[in-house]
Amino acid sequence: MPEELLFETEADRSRADVASLLRTVADNLDDGEPITLQAGDDSVTVSPPARPTFEVAVEREGPEGGPTELSIEFELEWPEDGKGGGELSVE
Repeated sequence: MPEELLFETEADRSRADVASLLRTVADNLDDGEPITLQAGDDSVTVSPPARPTFEVAVEREGPEGGPTELSIEFELEWPEDGKGGGELSVE
């Protein structure tokens, strides 16, 4: 099945705003609650299983010899049947 984009948003935000959004996601994960993402009229609610796969990536993007930008990407993945696994620690 091809990839289907269900929700996407991108905006400049303060570090405090980003931390608050990530904290809300973390709190919902801790509590076993669904996560609802909303931007304007678009929204999606997902319910990660108890053990999703957690991927962290740091990337440098840009043309060779030109200006680059860095990104940190956090991704939770799980089969729609709810089964998943994986171990990672963050310091």
